[in-house]
Amino acid sequence: MRRMTATLATLRRARRLSQLELSLRAGVSQRHLSCIETGRARAGRETLVALLDAMGATLTERNQALLAAGYAPAHAERALDAPEMAPVRRALEQLLQASGAATPALVLDGEYNVVMANAGLSRLLGLLGLPPQMLQGPMNLLRAVFAPGGLRTLCVDEAWLCNEMWARAVRESEHLPRLRALLDELRPGLQPWFAAEPAGQLPVLAFRLRAADGRVLSFFSALTSFGTPLDITLASLKVEHLFPTDDLTRQALLAAESD
Repeated sequence: MRRMTATLATLRRARRLSQLELSLRAGVSQRHLSCIETGRARAGRETLVALLDAMGATLTERNQALLAAGYAPAHAERALDAPEMAPVRRALEQLLQASGAATPALVLDGEYNVVMANAGLSRLLGLLGLPPQMLQGPMNLLRAVFAPGGLRTLCVDEAWLCNEMWARAVRESEHLPRLRALLDELRPGLQPWFAAEPAGQLPVLAFRLRAADGRVLSFFSALTSFGTPLDITLASLKVEHLFPTDDLTRQALLAAESD
C-alpha cells in the first residue's frame, strides 16, 4: 500500500497537479484521492488506471504503479530482437531507408542507445573522419557527444547544439528513470556551455558539422515515434533523420555512396 501511495503522489507532483485538478480529470472525488494517497483507501484497478490516464503516465510508470498496488502490469517490455517484434523491425528498416541515400538515419531507444542505423549514417561518419565500425558495437549517442573530446567537437555550433541536446534529454528524462540516471552520470563532466548564438527560426534542430576535409555539412534533425505503442520498448524508440539543408551536404553524401 505504501509503495502505491508514494507512486501516485510522486507522479502527481511531478506533473504539478493539485489533488483537485487530478480528481476532476479522473472523475474521482478529491476526498477519495486524498485517502488513496495517504493509504487510508485502496484504489481499485479501474480507478488507478483512470488516475494514470488523467496524468498521462508513461507505460513504464503505469506498470510500476500497477505492480506496487498488487495488480498485474498492463504492458510488456519485449526485446527489439524478439521474434514477435519482427514486424516492428521491418517497419523501422523501411523508415530508415525511406528518405534516400543522402539522408543519414538512426533508431534510438529511451536511453539514446543506437539500436539501428542506415548506410547513410555510415557514410556521414566516414566524411567526418570517424570509423563507420563504431556503429557495430554498443553506442550511446549522449556518451558519444558529451564525452571529453567527443562528437560535439565536430559541431560548428558546439555550445548551442550541446545546450539543445541536453535540454531535450532532460525533458525526456522526467518520465524515464534510466535516462535520468545516465544524465546524472554525465553531468559532472559537462563543460560550462552557453548558447553561442540564438536559436534559429526553423521548428526543427538545425546544426553544422566539420568534415575531415574542412567542408561544413549542414543538417536538420526530424524525429519519428510510434503514436500509440502498447509495448514499453516500442514506446521508447524514435527514428532520427538527418536531412541535408544544402546542395554541398547532399552531394557530399551521394559522392560518399559511390566511393
